[in-house]
Amino acid sequence: MKKVLYLVALLTMTLSFGQKAGPVVWKTVVQKISDTEYILAAEATIPSDCHLYSQNVPGKSTAATTFMFDDSEGGFSLLGNTTENEGKIIEDPVLKIKAKVFEKKAVFKQKIMVSKKLNSINAFVDFTAGNSTALAVQDAELVFDLNKATQFQKETAEGSNNKDQKGLLAIFIISFLSGFAALLTPCVFPMIPMTVSFFTKQSKTKAAGIRNAVIYGISIIIIYVLLGSLVTAVFGADSLNALSTNVWFNLIFFVLLVVFAISFLGAFEIVLPGRLANKVDSQADRGGLIGIFFMALALAVVSFSCTGPIVGTLLVQAASKGGIAPIAGMLGFSMAIALPFSLFAAFPGWLNALPKSGGWLNTVKVVLGFLELALAFKFLSNADLVLQLHFLEREVFVAVWIAVFGALAFYLFGKITLPHDAPLNHISVGRLGLGLLVLTFTIYLIPGLLGAPLKLISGFPPPVHYSESPDGMGTSKSTVSTAEATLPDGAETGPHNIVTFHDYETGMAYAKKQNKPVLLDFTGYACVNCRKMEEKVWPDESILKHLKNDVVVISLYVDDKRELSEEEKIISKITGEKLEYAGQKWSEFQILKYKTNAQPYYVLIDHDGKALNTPTAYNSDIDFYNDWLEQGIKNFKSL
Repeated sequence: MKKVLYLVALLTMTLSFGQKAGPVVWKTVVQKISDTEYILAAEATIPSDCHLYSQNVPGKSTAATTFMFDDSEGGFSLLGNTTENEGKIIEDPVLKIKAKVFEKKAVFKQKIMVSKKLNSINAFVDFTAGNSTALAVQDAELVFDLNKATQFQKETAEGSNNKDQKGLLAIFIISFLSGFAALLTPCVFPMIPMTVSFFTKQSKTKAAGIRNAVIYGISIIIIYVLLGSLVTAVFGADSLNALSTNVWFNLIFFVLLVVFAISFLGAFEIVLPGRLANKVDSQADRGGLIGIFFMALALAVVSFSCTGPIVGTLLVQAASKGGIAPIAGMLGFSMAIALPFSLFAAFPGWLNALPKSGGWLNTVKVVLGFLELALAFKFLSNADLVLQLHFLEREVFVAVWIAVFGALAFYLFGKITLPHDAPLNHISVGRLGLGLLVLTFTIYLIPGLLGAPLKLISGFPPPVHYSESPDGMGTSKSTVSTAEATLPDGAETGPHNIVTFHDYETGMAYAKKQNKPVLLDFTGYACVNCRKMEEKVWPDESILKHLKNDVVVISLYVDDKRELSEEEKIISKITGEKLEYAGQKWSEFQILKYKTNAQPYYVLIDHDGKALNTPTAYNSDIDFYNDWLEQGIKNFKSL
């Protein structure tokens, strides 16, 4: 029957292209990695006047190339997804979309593991050849002869699948780019003004400012490399991610930032103990270096709330390479973090070299105090979310920020004065502009008390569903409880009233009953980027329709502190210690299954747990996420 379909497909192509193009010709090659692992390569030779579509085509098009490996007799399992060569993006004149296609030649590779003696493996490929006027849907049978396998060469694997076979240079470059991305997270960016304040006091001359800035950058690199390597070696890569969601970590830094804020507002000065201060005075250079080092340490530790998942993912990937790969990864990441901070930190030396600095320095210090106070409540919110205490719900958090930024606006307008403020006869144009900006932001926050999404600060406040009125004003928790009574067993109402499971087995059982694919959502209560996805991407009409109707959502919180039952408290294969909490279980599952512990991390799977397409992480591109969902749903329906 398949041969008949193939002949029909060839005839279709001939008719479509008016005898000008021949069929796509497939060739199979097998490479042997070990006695149990092979790479199955399918090479397509494409006629010169047409192109072949990739495995991922946006929208609902059936043009995508799809491979099906015949495992009806067992004996082998697929390792990862089928990879493909680079190809190119075109404006397709027939599909009217941007699509990735191949011309002249395409190579697809699938890694497998065999569990018994096999002579060959059969596969079936559905594909579409197209040109500027028409498409031709085709299929072909593929036979991979394991007896004719050539010896696998490591260089070939690194060229065809560099995601799995990164060298040290690749790890360094990716880590370096990840470090720049981490700078844009809300836990790192607010630290820049604190750095300015520190070096304003520390540096007396331009040369001293530049010297201290360089030392500061080197300190950041040393701290990240040492901490990253040490934590990976002693506790495992998952510890970095766990630190960012640790309750005590967040509570301690809430207290510290509140203390710093009160100090900057003028209540008291934080000074070294008298004995240590005298020692610093007598050895100024040594004291300066110690201060710079501890400032760098504060940045490294505080920023883990947002950078922890990024660092954790890099360490998981780097640690799998062994040797000095984790050091190379942390070196690249920390250099990216340190470079902008070092450059920015050099400016206070130049500012202090000016003959008259004026009273604006205390104003800067006070503004930093307000910002630190606002930032402190993010750490308290993280602890509250992880423990699910509902003490600092969304309305309370927004109210606190309205009070803090409202007070800052009054201060900038000169309506509030604080200790150490110089007499203010008038305000400058710059101060007025900043005051108007803060006042505008404060007014913007007010609708958040009534349920507005506040996308401008998405990820900072608790999610909308973590509030007194998750469905907006006029509803209450009792109303929501009544609605949840109609949910499937084990399900809860998640963001935007999406039916959500928090247990893998329960959600999978429901998905089988409903015959729907599963969206695995690896997330965290204290995950900033997770909230951004839920508040900026998920509400889109097309995406929300899929999440509510076409998939079963299983959200696995890696920082879930619910205690496991005794039979679930197994020994971790990563740390060697007993798993105590649900979050530890899901974190271990993610690392072992998908070799990453980044959040958010999304995987579309079938009822056997096999990925329907390539998993994706944080990406705020709505069109990309929608296309990704539709591709996975389409692949599930074709099973």
